[in-house]
Amino acid sequence: MAHVIDARFTEGSLMRHVSIMSLTSSLGLMAIFAVDLIDVLFISMLGQEALAAAAGYASTVMFFASAINIGLSIAAGALVANSLGAGKDLPAREHAFSAAMFAIAFGILVPLIMLPNLDLILGLIGADGDVAERAKSYLWIILPSTFMSGIGMTVVATLRAYGDARRAMYPSLIGAIVNGALDPLLIFGLSMGLEGAAWATVAARMATMLLALWFAWRVHDAFAVPRTQCFAYDIREGMQIAAPAVLATIATPVGAAIVTREMAKYGTDAVAGMAIISRMIPVVFSVVLALSGAIGPIMGQNFGAGRLDRVRQAFFDGVIFAGFYVVLISGLLFVFRQQIADLFGAQGMTRELIVLFCGPIALASFFNAVIFVANASYNNLGHPSYSTWINWGRQTLGTIPFILVGGALYGAPGVLIGQAAGGVLFAGIATWLSLWMITDQAHPMRQLTCRFQLQRRMHEMYNRTA
Repeated sequence: MAHVIDARFTEGSLMRHVSIMSLTSSLGLMAIFAVDLIDVLFISMLGQEALAAAAGYASTVMFFASAINIGLSIAAGALVANSLGAGKDLPAREHAFSAAMFAIAFGILVPLIMLPNLDLILGLIGADGDVAERAKSYLWIILPSTFMSGIGMTVVATLRAYGDARRAMYPSLIGAIVNGALDPLLIFGLSMGLEGAAWATVAARMATMLLALWFAWRVHDAFAVPRTQCFAYDIREGMQIAAPAVLATIATPVGAAIVTREMAKYGTDAVAGMAIISRMIPVVFSVVLALSGAIGPIMGQNFGAGRLDRVRQAFFDGVIFAGFYVVLISGLLFVFRQQIADLFGAQGMTRELIVLFCGPIALASFFNAVIFVANASYNNLGHPSYSTWINWGRQTLGTIPFILVGGALYGAPGVLIGQAAGGVLFAGIATWLSLWMITDQAHPMRQLTCRFQLQRRMHEMYNRTA
């Protein structure tokens, strides 16, 4: 197959690229979160609290396996986008193949480590008795499919790196449709209960993986078996991106646990309100959550092409796009805040927190969006460790003192306000660090030049030996 290098993000309107990539990515995310909610709904309809609790514990265990896959997908997108932007088609295809192989390797290794130790792992997070046994049966079905999820994520990231927003969206949508269709059939029709939900998820992962591979192979011929030098390079560079990304991903649930623990001081109504808000955020602000993965390839291609002016403009366009979106959604939440509280049957403190979130607090999602855009710049411009420091800083230093002060002053609403206030501080830090990294030639760019000179030398060597 003749290969035409498609570095489409190096030309044309950056705002258009940001909008299309973010909106299409968010549709896939929204479908996944919607199916998660349906899963919980179906399991709760079985009328057994132990099943819902088991699903919750299993999801916590699964998150850590998913964090590794997220890190690998970020590395895949960064390496492929940089190579395409630099006009290097063969290395881009080799990076994509290596990422898929890493996903398979970790997808096999992680279950081999976790499955024999499920009793210990579940015990550490508080599961015991019948709940732990049900969670184990669920995990024994779903953990072996970790490699499918990993391949699906890395290949979808590769499709985004090629700028194929539409085809990068379809695998997640198809997976959500398969999951949503099989859930009632397996859970109720075949009376498989929680195990039925697990098998539906496995089928969804397989559908996502197969469709993503089909698009990448048939449309872009995106894979090439890497030569020894490139594979060694991918191991080193890929892990330097993936490892910090994994650590950055883990920071979010840690921060959520800190907030939930503080909110628990104000009673179950406060915790219930926080739980409802936590489920609303990924649905109504799915575009914000998709922003980091969507804008990463845009920055990566332009950085690979040496277009630092467009990298900088992509940062600002991403922030502007997020601002418009957050203001629009926050306005809708404010208008319908009472109806939303009624939908959940919220009363007392639960209702007060929901109404508060649907008012001014929702606007604070803009600052989270700024952090996501900054993280994309770190991952794609050669400084992935910055995203780790920013995320952990946001979830600890940018959370703990703020929620303590807010709670002391205003109770449960103050915890919510404090959490939002911490985001403002770290959004400012993340913005300064990102712009400094892009524009300061004396320190960060000199290091990046050295790193990517190695890549260019390797590619030149490939060309000589081809």
